[in-house]
Order: sequence, then C-alpha cells, then structure tokens
Amino acid sequence: MATKKTTGNYSASSLQTLEGLDAVRKRPAMYIGSTDQRGLTHCVFEIFDNAVDEALAGHCDTVRVIAHSDGSVTVGDNGRGIPVDIEPKSKLPGVVLVMTKLHAGGKFGGEGYKVSGGLHGVGASVVNALSERMSVEIDRNGGTYAIDFQRAVSGRFVKDVFTKGTSVEHVIKRGVKTTGTRVRFWPDFRIFQKGAEIEWDRVKARLEQTSYLIPGLRITLLEEATGETFEYHHKGGIVEMLGEMDKNPPVAGPWKVSGKGTYTETSQVIEGEELVSRDLEREIEVEVALQWSKGYEYGIKSFVNIVETPKGGTHVQGFERACVKVVSQALSQTKLLKNDGNVTKEDIFEGLSVIVSVKLPEPQFEGQTKEVLGTSFATAIVSSMVTEQLLSLFLVSKNKSSARALFEKVAEATKARMAAKAQRDLVRRKSALESSALPTKLKDCRSHDLARSELLIIEGDSAGGTVSAARNSEYQAYLPIRGKILNVLRASERKMLDNEECAALITAIGAGAGKSFDIEKARYSKIVVLADADVDGSHIRCLLLTLCWRYMRPLLEGGRVYAAVPPLYRVTLKGSGEYIYCYSEQDKEKTLAQLTKDGREWRDDIQRYKGLGEMDADQLAETTLDVGTRRLRRMTVGDAEAAEKLFEILMGQDVSERRDYIVEQSNGFDRSRLDV
Repeated sequence: MATKKTTGNYSASSLQTLEGLDAVRKRPAMYIGSTDQRGLTHCVFEIFDNAVDEALAGHCDTVRVIAHSDGSVTVGDNGRGIPVDIEPKSKLPGVVLVMTKLHAGGKFGGEGYKVSGGLHGVGASVVNALSERMSVEIDRNGGTYAIDFQRAVSGRFVKDVFTKGTSVEHVIKRGVKTTGTRVRFWPDFRIFQKGAEIEWDRVKARLEQTSYLIPGLRITLLEEATGETFEYHHKGGIVEMLGEMDKNPPVAGPWKVSGKGTYTETSQVIEGEELVSRDLEREIEVEVALQWSKGYEYGIKSFVNIVETPKGGTHVQGFERACVKVVSQALSQTKLLKNDGNVTKEDIFEGLSVIVSVKLPEPQFEGQTKEVLGTSFATAIVSSMVTEQLLSLFLVSKNKSSARALFEKVAEATKARMAAKAQRDLVRRKSALESSALPTKLKDCRSHDLARSELLIIEGDSAGGTVSAARNSEYQAYLPIRGKILNVLRASERKMLDNEECAALITAIGAGAGKSFDIEKARYSKIVVLADADVDGSHIRCLLLTLCWRYMRPLLEGGRVYAAVPPLYRVTLKGSGEYIYCYSEQDKEKTLAQLTKDGREWRDDIQRYKGLGEMDADQLAETTLDVGTRRLRRMTVGDAEAAEKLFEILMGQDVSERRDYIVEQSNGFDRSRLDV
C-alpha cells in the first residue's frame, strides 16, 4: 500500500507574490541570462541599447561609454533625454517610472519610438534592480536634472548618504539646445558572482558593430584606469562591415540590396484605459550586403533594429529563400552544369558572407534575449526585395564578369559535392564517419548513462597513462590526440575526413559530421579538452574548437564542449605540508598576500606546472578530473567565432593585419615568463 506524503500546512497564506523589481533580484537569470560575467556584460548592453535607440529615432549622433576605475559604468548620449515631467497615471516623474517599473517606456506603439532595439520596457529597470547604486543625469528643458537609486529605490545621494524620494532635482542651468541622458550604475555583487568582470572585449565588439549598423553614429569608450579612448565611427555601413567579416579574396560583390516594404498587422494598442485590437500599417526597412569569396564557409550575421539575432529568424529565411531561387535560375541559363546534378543551398552558399539588417516597429522576438525574429511578414518582404534587386545586379554590365565567376564557383561546388558523394558511397564501409568500430586508442567508459558520460580529449599519447589512472573509468572516457590536429578553417570536408585525428574524434563522439551531424546520437554528454596551460595548449584548443564549429556545431550550441582549467602553481605551506593550487599569476599573488596577512609561511619552491604531464595521477584527479573539485570552462559559439577570427588573422591573406596583431601582442608580452 502506497504511503501518502504529507505536505504540511499548505494554504493560501503560503503563497507569495513578488512585487515590482523584487522578482528581478530573486531570479536575475530570467532577465539577463546569468549572474556571471555574461550577465554583467548584458547589463552594459541594455543601457547602451537604450542610448542607441535615440540614434535610431534620429535624435542622437553621439554615444559615450566610460569604464570607471571603481567598476561602475556610464553610458551617455546626446538624445532627447528621458522625460522628467509627471506621468499622469502613476504620478511619478518619467525617469522614475522608466527606472523602477517593469514594462514601462515609450516603445509600445506610441510616438516615442517608431523603431527600437529595446522593446519590452524592462532593460533599464532590470539593470537598476541589479545595481547597488545608479545615478541618472538628464539634459533637457534648458537644464540638467538628476536622481539616484539605491537597489532600485529612488532618492538622492549627498556625500554618500542616501535619502529616499521620487523628486527629480534640477541641478544645473544649461542652454536650451543641450539635451541628453547619462546613466551610471554600480553592479550589486550580492547578486552577481564575486569576481565577475565585464567582458570589455565583447563590449568593444558590440560598439564597433553598432557603428557599422548606424552609419555616422560616433561611439567612444573611455577606460578610466588607463586613460585610453576607443572611437568607432563608420560611414560605410554594412558594406564596410562585410569587408571586415570576410578576408578571403572576393569572387563576386560586394553588393548591396536595400529598400522599404509595408505590411498590415493586427496589434493591441492602448486607447484610454483599454487594450484594443487595430489593423496597423507597418513599414519595414531592409538592408542586405553580400559577397562571395574563394573560401568554403557560409557566414551570416543578422540584425533587427541593430540588435543581433544570432539564430536568425524570418528575415534570414526570406534572404536565403530568395538567394537560392535567384542564383539557381540564373545558373540554369548558363549551361555550366548540364547533367551534373541539381544545385543545393549548400552549393550556392559556399564562400558566401552576408549581413541581413531590418528595421521595423514592434518586431516579435522569441524571448527577451531577442535571438530569433518571429515577425512572419519579414520573410515575404525580404524575399521579394532580394529576388528583384539581385537579379538586376546580375544583369548590370559592370557586374557580369563577377556574376559569371559566381556561377562557375557554384557549378564547381556542385560537381565537387556530387563527386564526394560518389566516393563516399563507394567506400562507405571504410569511411571514418560510417564505421561502427570505435577508434583503437579510445579508452571508453563503462557506463551507458549519457547524462554522466564524458569524453576527455588529451594532448599526446604520453599523458594517457596518467589520465588512465586519474579518471573515473565508470563515466570518463579518454581519447589521446597526437600533436596538433588539422586546421579545418580552409580545408575541404574530404581532407578533414582523411585526417586521422579528426576522423578518430568524430567516430568516438558517434554523431557524424557536417550536414549529417545528429546530436541525439552523441555518445557523451560532455566533451572536455585537456590541454596544457601554454601557447601550444591554447593552439590545440583553438584547433579542436574550430573543428567543432565547422562540423559539429550543435555540440557548442548545446553547451556540451568544455575546456579543463588546470592550475599553474602549487603553493606548499611550511610545517603542515598543506598545499594550495593557484590557477593564474593573479591568483597566486592574491593567495600569497592572504597567507602573509594570516601570518602563515610557505615553502620557497613554489611549483609551476608547465604541463599536465608534470602532475601525478592524484594531483591530476584532484585539480582537473574530479567533478567535485575541478574547474571547467564551457566553450561557446562566441569562443568558436573568436578562434576562427584569430586563425583568419594568423593564417589568412591579409599580411598587414597579421603583422599588426603580432606587434600588438608582443608589446603586451610578459617577458618574465621566458625560460631563457
């Protein structure tokens, strides 16, 4: 007989309602994704996007970001300034309403913004909720107004003493024409992970990207600690951005498609105190820049109201549909293929780099992260515009030679694909991808529980013995990789398959590669790269990351690829023999400083690990393999893109870019780490 579980005294009095911004502070990851450096960086983007919305509306031409020495961030613009007058319904000044109430703002179909990146009215208030302190200064109406917030409560700081209140203080008289907003926030490390830092490289990339998407907008970043200023200002728009995106020698293009289209959408609008349905005529602005190069990969970036949509959406679907249709039709008129087979999307997109940017009012996204555009009307409008204009571009006399080169490239890609297919069919049993036999050097785990199983990829056969002794063979498999695997950046798929190390890795994972990759067939829940914490180790991680990016991308998108973080130092304490592992130079210095403060001494012979091979099995297990004590870094799509960009610089065609990179890195090199 089943025993009935007791639930305690569960009644209506047990229920809780989180009011206002309390919900944000309680569940911050729902709004910014995480509480680590990614979520912290997202807060900068939220405030920055609000400033950029003023530029999109045509009211701003300058945005300034300041990274203060105390960890706070200021974002300022010369837009209209957040309203400071009283909103009739709430009886609050406009700035207080925007900063303290979710879903409050001028982006819900009113006259404030016709196009904007921030749509849900949560960005500024969420950042305020997650800040220990926030200060807002607004220039408008011939003066400067100021208000502060302490953990989302409005008031004023006077000599660091906070007094609650909702009044906006008129602090300075200015010229009537001076307008703008400055928002400064201090992250609340009661919420964010201690030690989390803003990823300023990501911020810089976002600022530069925005400067391409809004030609003429001037964006600056001041690093207060160093006094260094970065400026981003690009008049060439997305065509100029495309040139930075693809460094391979061009075959056709760059070409630009642009225009506007209209559609009718049923939307909920506020009339008085009620929401009512109305059929509204909308306008969508489309810009597409595209270029085919001598490379093999298809690279696409897409944006909606200058916010990147990394997973595409309806605007990307419209472009791809039109591009395939136009190129297929044009190619069929050339007689280049004859009876060699049908052209596929992959044939046409080989070596294509494209940027698709649309601007429209109230776009429908899948979630607050805005990764996918869902507005259905965008598909037909983008498709129609690309179809018409791309066909016209092919027929322009000055484009005919490059159009011919494009058709020849697509024809060759089709022939190569058909030949490769024939070859694969001929040797299917012997193919690394189709073989049921696992690689001989794979030491598999015993468990068949996918949720626990891990594949450890280790550098070199020599480390195999130590890993074998240190691993938990119940759920940890390992595969030694000899030396550096093939750089697949520009290698063909056939060359990749012929590489022993690549084939062994793909076979061990068991999910195929490229178009045939099926993540549901993967034999392990985690792929963990074990490499030395040196230049060679970083190179190997980059090569493996590039292989995953090119041929097993769902592993990265699913968060299943990790890099082990081994320690660099082992500090042994005098007397007790206790030891402390340090994972960076900074970590070591911090540890030694704390030991000095605590009056504890350590042995002078601090061990520095030059590689995993210097550890015995117990040390390797404790620091790198034991799930309870190890440190892993999840490798993301962003990491893969960064690795690919680095390979483009180091191994690409642009000699000047490679020289500049080497000089820049050498200037910042720590010479104390040299052995001789």
